Amino acid sequence: MELNELIEIVKKHKRIAIDGRCASGKSTLGKLLQKETGGNLIHMDDFFLRPEQRTNERYATPGENVDHERFYEEVLTPLIKGKEFFFHPFDCNTMQISTNTIYVKQNAVTIVEGSYSLHPQLRDAYDLKIFMDIDPAIQLERLQKRNPEKMEDFKNKWIPYEELYFSQQRVEDICDIILKNFDKN
Repeated sequence: MELNELIEIVKKHKRIAIDGRCASGKSTLGKLLQKETGGNLIHMDDFFLRPEQRTNERYATPGENVDHERFYEEVLTPLIKGKEFFFHPFDCNTMQISTNTIYVKQNAVTIVEGSYSLHPQLRDAYDLKIFMDIDPAIQLERLQKRNPEKMEDFKNKWIPYEELYFSQQRVEDICDIILKNFDKN
């Protein structure tokens, strides 16, 4: 699919989710679509689990390593109702919810990018679902370049969690568009 074609498709939708494998280009595509549509862009990374939520029980269930409950309450509920809203992003440096406030006004287009944005409790809120796929070798190259100090965590923890979520929740199957090896560079 050509980028211009994708932009025109996105402009015809109100709530768009971009889910997919880590390092597949979700953030890059989200920023590009935001720029081209003038829409809102919300990052699922702002909804990482707080330390007290990181239990073995929660991690044992595919897709539960994001605070989808808070995301639904603070973002999707007001978004669906057509209201302005705000939220406080999770801060990975302090491992707690930040005191910074992100205000979001209603817009013709709102893009949510990030892994787990198509969690089963969230997916019905979107009218366009995009899945970002990537060749495993390219994925590891990008992760090594981006986060060399966290490669073992990606290989042994985050990628397996994502793969379990994708397969058990059938994320790719519910998407309208699948993009592979997206690279804006």
